[in-house]
Amino acid sequence: MTTTNLKTSTYRQTLWNAALESGFPTAMWRLPKQNDKHFLTSFLKNPEQIKIEFEELGPGFAFSPFINPDGNDTYFLKADLHYIFSDAATSENETFQEIIVPASVDPDFIDLLNAQPSTKPFFSLKNGAVANTTSSEEFIEEVNTAINDIEAGKFKKVVLSRTKNFSIPTDFEIVTVFDKLCVAYPNAFVSVVSIPSLGMVWMGASPETLVSQDAQGIFRTMALAGTQSAFDADGNLIKPSEALWRQKEIEEHALVSRYIVSCLKKIRVREFEEEGPKTVIAGNLMHLRMDFIVDTVEINFPEMATVMLDLLHPTSAVCGMPKEPARQFILANEKYDREFYSGFLGPVNIQQESHIFVNLRTMKLQNGIATLYAGCGITADSNAEKEWIETEMKLQTLGKFLV
Repeated sequence: MTTTNLKTSTYRQTLWNAALESGFPTAMWRLPKQNDKHFLTSFLKNPEQIKIEFEELGPGFAFSPFINPDGNDTYFLKADLHYIFSDAATSENETFQEIIVPASVDPDFIDLLNAQPSTKPFFSLKNGAVANTTSSEEFIEEVNTAINDIEAGKFKKVVLSRTKNFSIPTDFEIVTVFDKLCVAYPNAFVSVVSIPSLGMVWMGASPETLVSQDAQGIFRTMALAGTQSAFDADGNLIKPSEALWRQKEIEEHALVSRYIVSCLKKIRVREFEEEGPKTVIAGNLMHLRMDFIVDTVEINFPEMATVMLDLLHPTSAVCGMPKEPARQFILANEKYDREFYSGFLGPVNIQQESHIFVNLRTMKLQNGIATLYAGCGITADSNAEKEWIETEMKLQTLGKFLV
């Protein structure tokens, strides 16, 4: 392990560029309410696609698409190289630790690292499908179709999403934007993932934990649903304790909470704590959140994170209830492939902890285009025009960094 002081924002950009030019899958992330920034690279250019079983895997990073019915299509980026960057008072003088030093490193990669430090943005481009921007007319029609199916008893809730495209600015720098997201959203999981063989980079600031298990065996998941602006009509920040919620958002959140409880009952776990529901701020938005906490050591269930990941994904918060008819409606009616949007991602067995998040408030960078994604839960009480406005608010989370 080595520790060094230098202007590491520049070094992180050099690391990032070297990994992309070498074709190495790479992830950077910062956990919620933490200061440390992680950089991980796998020297396997085509990463394994596996089922995530936390107790069987070494250190790495998981990246899974929305459609992953058997769980076997999750990309696993093995931690061949892992740095932890600790913020000082400013990013000008961070400290970093080289946690994993591999026995063999591609000499071309070393040459790139030793080259003149560069902040020049580098994108591995590939001719792939870029989703068209969803029009308001298309989205409103989909929402109204969903409401009709809910009223007909086909399902109780479905989460519909849409896309919006921006041209990537010529001065867009991955590390610079990543650092800005870390400052803007201290309570989010901020991440950027590159798999050069797919020709795309994904960047986001997710507010939602899917599963996590720390070094002491404490398991956590959350029900996060219901959305409103965090600001009143005059632009003043609303205190969470003074937030008012409509019946639609309360019921939407209750559906997600009930689904998590049903999963816990399915595996006969009854010793769990609930915290909430409470109002939380995520950027320019407010959500209702309930935390579920289990001491896996106390109940002798070390595999709990693996089992719950299988049961939860995709959750009611990104798919619907019941899960299968809602998923089929999404596949039949959304006019684009979600790919990794509303999938999951996060560090696995890094410092004996795993933290997996739902891939929300995210964008795909490909072929000079940034595709942003936003969704909302549709219930019988939904109003299509209001749901469109909700997605517009969610798109601002990342959209403001592209203009």
